[in-house]
This record gives sequence, C-alpha cells and structure tokens, in this order.
Amino acid sequence: MQTFRTELENPIVEKDIIELEKKIRLYREGKLQEDKFKSLRLARGVYGQRQLGVQMVRIKLPFGRLTTTQLLRIAGISDEYSTGNLHLTTRQDIQIHYVSLDRTPELWAKLEQDDITLREACGNTVRNVTASPEAGIDPQEPFDVSPYADAAFRYFLRNPICQDMGRKFKMSFSSSDSDTALSYMHDLGFIPKVREENGKTVRGFKVMIGGGLGAQPALAHTAYEFLPENKVIPLIEGVLRVFDRHGERNNRNKARFKYLIAKLGLEEVMRLVDAEYTALKAHTFEVDTTVDFSPSIPAAREIPDFVIEDTEKYDRWLKTNVFAQKQDGFYGVYIKVQIGDISSDTARAMAPLVRDFAADDIRVTQGQNLLLKYVRQEALPFVFAQLDALGLAEPGFNSVADITTCPGTDTCNLGISNSMTTAKVLENMLVQEYPELLFNTDIKIKISGCMNSCGQHGMANLGFHGSSLKSGKSVVPALQVLLGGGTVANGEGRIAQKLLKVPSKRGPEVVRQVINDFQANKQENERFNAYFDRNGKDYFYQMLKPLADLTTLTPDDYIDWGHQEQFSTAIGVGECAGVMIDLVATLLYEADEKLEWAGEALEDKRFADALYYGYSAYISTAKALLLDKDVKCNTQAGIIQDFDTHYVSEGVFSFTPDFKSEVLRINQLEPTEAFANEYLGKSLLFLQQATTYRQQQRENASAETVK
Repeated sequence: MQTFRTELENPIVEKDIIELEKKIRLYREGKLQEDKFKSLRLARGVYGQRQLGVQMVRIKLPFGRLTTTQLLRIAGISDEYSTGNLHLTTRQDIQIHYVSLDRTPELWAKLEQDDITLREACGNTVRNVTASPEAGIDPQEPFDVSPYADAAFRYFLRNPICQDMGRKFKMSFSSSDSDTALSYMHDLGFIPKVREENGKTVRGFKVMIGGGLGAQPALAHTAYEFLPENKVIPLIEGVLRVFDRHGERNNRNKARFKYLIAKLGLEEVMRLVDAEYTALKAHTFEVDTTVDFSPSIPAAREIPDFVIEDTEKYDRWLKTNVFAQKQDGFYGVYIKVQIGDISSDTARAMAPLVRDFAADDIRVTQGQNLLLKYVRQEALPFVFAQLDALGLAEPGFNSVADITTCPGTDTCNLGISNSMTTAKVLENMLVQEYPELLFNTDIKIKISGCMNSCGQHGMANLGFHGSSLKSGKSVVPALQVLLGGGTVANGEGRIAQKLLKVPSKRGPEVVRQVINDFQANKQENERFNAYFDRNGKDYFYQMLKPLADLTTLTPDDYIDWGHQEQFSTAIGVGECAGVMIDLVATLLYEADEKLEWAGEALEDKRFADALYYGYSAYISTAKALLLDKDVKCNTQAGIIQDFDTHYVSEGVFSFTPDFKSEVLRINQLEPTEAFANEYLGKSLLFLQQATTYRQQQRENASAETVK
C-alpha cells in the first residue's frame, strides 16, 4: 500500500491518522501482531465485519449532533468508500459498511475536514457520549445538557486514563426526568436538576452508576441525588480510574463496570473513587455554559408552492412526529427512519430542506431516527410534503411501529439470526393491521441479532433477540421473546423478562397475540407494563407456548427472514469489546510506547496525563514479567499485588517498601511537575531493568537447551 499525507490543521488528529496508516502498513507486512493491530484500529472506529476483507467504520457524533455540512460529507464518504448507505445507531453514531481497511486513514482524513472523528468509536474506551436529542428545545428541561455532554466528550477523548480499559464505558445525559437518554442502562447517566441555595438557582445532576444491557442486564444505582455541575467531570475521571485499575481484564464477559460494582459493592466503589481525587487534574471543572449550543434560528422565508396528496397522513404525522419546542412558535420534527438506514442520495436531498426551513442542527436519536429543530409553524405543511417525497414522513415516531434494531447477521460477527428484515416485516405488519397503534407510545419493540442487546431488547416492552433452536439434525432460526422492560422516569427503568424461544418466522404472530390480548383485556387507562405485571410472566408464557411447538414446523421455518437458503448458525468472534493482548514482547513494547507519550505530555505541561502514562507503563511491564511465570492477571490491582508476591518478595526486584506503594503513589500526591519527573524516571528504570532481566532469562533458557 502507498503512504498518503494528510492536510489537516489539527496536528493531534493528523498524528492519529498517520499512525493508523503506519500500523496498517506494518500489519500488512507481517511486522505487527494481529491482536495488537486489532486493538489499535478498534480505538479508531474500524471494526471487522462478518464478511471477510471489509470493515465497518463507526463515525462518532457526540450527543448525536450533526450539521448539514457534516451530513453531506458523510454521504459523500459513503458513496466513495462504502455502499451509499448511512446506518443510524442506538448510540447516536452513524456507521458505514464494506470499507477496505487500507482506505480507512484516507477516509478519516476527509471526515476530519468537517470536524468528524472516528477516534474511540469502538474498543475498550469511553464510547460516544449520548444525550437526549431534544436537549436545548425540551419544554421539560431544567437547562440544556448539551454543553455538559460536549465537555465530557472532549475531556476524555484521547485521555490516557481510558485508552485501554477492560471493556467499553458508556455515558448519557438526559434532558429531563423523562430520561430519554436512558440513564438507568449506562455506566454513568446524568439527569439535570436545579435547587435553591442561598437565594440562587444552582445546577446539578442526579447521577446513575453501573447500569448496562448485554446478555446480563443490570439497572444503574443512584450515586448522587444532586451532584453540583462542577463535580461532573472529576467524578467521571475518578470512576474511570477505578474501573481501569480494578476492572476485570481476562474474562471479557465479566469485564463491564456493572460487574465491578456487583463484586465490590457500590459503597466500596465510591470509596475508591474518592481516593482517586488527589491525583485528578482538577477537583472541580467549570463547564463553559456560555458556549451556546442553540443553533441559529432559520429566517422566515417564502414557502414554495406544494401539494399535500394525503391530508390524513399529514394529520397523523402532526400528531405523532411533531412537538412544540420550549421556544414559542417553533417545532421539533422527528423523522422516522426504518431500521436506521438512510441512503446517501436521500441525505443529500434532505440537506437543502433543513438549511432553508430548520436549524442547522440535526440530531440522531436513540431510536435510530432523526430530529429537526426550529421549524416554523407555517412551514410544517411544506416540510411534510418535501419529506414525504423523500419517503421520510411516515407517522408513528416512537410508537409500536417504530422498531429499534441492530444490524444483526447482515454485517455483525456476533449475529445469530436476522434482525433487520425481521424489524421491517413487523413494522409493515403493524402499520397494515393495527394503524391505530401509530398513536401508541406505550409499547416499544426492540430487536437484537444476539443476546448482547445492541438493539436494546433488554429494555423493551416487547423484545426479541436472535437465537436458534435444534429440530432433529437441523437448526431453526429463532427469536427469544422478552416482555415488560422499559423506561419509567428519573433514572428508573425496567429490565425485560425472558419468556421462551419461537421460530423466527413466528415472530409476527407473537406480536399479534400479545397486542390482541392487551387490547382485549387491559383495564381502563392501564399501561402495557402494568398489564404485564397484573397478569404475570406465566400468563404470557402459556399464551405463547403453542408458537414454540417444533412438531408443527413448516419448510419455511428453516429459512431466516431475508434469506433463501436453509438456516445455519455461523457466529464469528465479536470485536465490540476490544481484545486482550497477552504477549510479553508486546506488553514491553507498549510500556515503552506509553513512556514516549508520557514524555510528550510532560513537555506540554500535562502532568496528570504524564503520570497516568507512567502508571500504565508500570502495569504493562509488571504484567509482562508475570506472564513469563504464567501468572494470570485479570485486574491491574491484581497485577500490582502479584508482582510483589512473585518478584519483590523473592528479591528479584527491589522497591521500598514494595511495588504497590511505589506504583500507587500516583494517588497520594498532587500531579506536579516535580512528581511527574520523578515518577516517570522510576517507571523508565523499571522497564529497562525488566527488559534486561527478561533477556537474561531467555539467554539462560537457551543455554540450558543447548546442554
């Protein structure tokens, strides 16, 4: 492959991209181990697909915010490097698929020309910071959370404390107690609050901690009922430091933050967080709320001639997809995007409409839709007509017929059975057979291709995840059915309960039976989850049990939705949580690399960053030597303890009083220049001693072999 040169104004970004290109070249030449390379590319948004030889590229959009210029840039990138499709995700990102690995640096460089990044969109890092798409215009919000979400994104991007954690880490900022950013299912979730102190209105947040979905979902705990706004960033940093040091690293199925809380308890985790505060860059962090994230309000303009062909559809659209903003005279308009897929041509055609009749601030929603802001009331009919011509004016936003889904077996290695076509089939069935439910926002259907819940089935009122069933010597594509999950309010949520598996082709009948029974037997004004609780899990199990009967299978049941061939399970190795790197040489190389970064941070007077790189170098070096003795290292805290046991206590290495005390000085002292210089010097000396020791051990082993 040929080396290319970027022409970016930001030298940090340019260095990132050139580094990716360099590592791809080394990988192609066989000079970089696959696991090490995989970890690097994941942290740069490049994710292996189910299909060999191509990549999914995840484009990171902090709190889902997107300008028309950025949308056009992404559309052009998809045409040039991908398939002309933009996939909106539940984390308010955009994904493009079937990208050649060798072209990803060039692709990234072109995205960065419009301030769009891939950095840390995947891998064991802080993932995209999400927020309520309505932030800034929500009539219920105490204040706009956009500046806080943006500050969290910028503060932790490329931050050394979260570049190689045991697993990914997710955060959200909801705009109000309605909790539309789903704080209860995040590692850290923030809900804005205000209170009166000394006659002044003070901003803060209710903080939820330790939530998550996946195969074993967990609801978040309340860490604070009210945390002052200037404590948000320090809290996040403290939590990340604790997760990095104490989080599981061997068993990735137990490596999310929720498992650390389950293991240590919330009280102990918060004690550890408090112990980190001495080492933080700042004990308070003032978010610059003078930065106005409100977009420019579109000027009133003459509306071109148009015709609304279907006035009934327009009326439904007004009721389901449009809401009055807190700004008088302006409206938010939701665009329902089936399965989150929008073509580049459609995106390009939509851009002029947004520029002329809405604010230049499109938001991707957690339901894989889009939100337009600041549409004038008199422009709503024209906007509808234009969107309808593009196929983007379907009523029923956030209704039963607005189904969330992950890509599943279409592109994901972990997908077991189809989710995308299943979602289309169910949506079309609901629109045709239950048109009245376009106004029902009480029941949400969510589908994932496997148990990992990228489609958020674990918090659905009616959820499905891909699975399989054995029938004789054959395998049948199946859906695991779940009921009773969802958002309550103010940090409270519900986890859906598993019922049973049914062949995938019977999914529509599951939906029919549940909805028919709900409509026939619900009490007056009874909501779906209350109806589920009143009847109990077994009631629904008995209702749906006949659909799980495999003695009544037809030939069609052996073929998955969207396929023509007979179903077979083909699950690859997923990359959504990064990879483990356990080779000794690689770890020593990493320690050396981290010390180089520490030196750069020291020169820039970023002393806290320099210290953390030095700490990470200590850990990598110690882990390398422990692996030489086949000592399992599942947490950084364990590595520190085990190194004292296996090396210091045996007199191989000398630390006063021990390795643990030396390394964890990072928590005891303020991050000053003097301390950083001393700490990094000792970390470098340790790496040099370890490298010499290992070389001697290898030479001794070689000599013994010769004998």
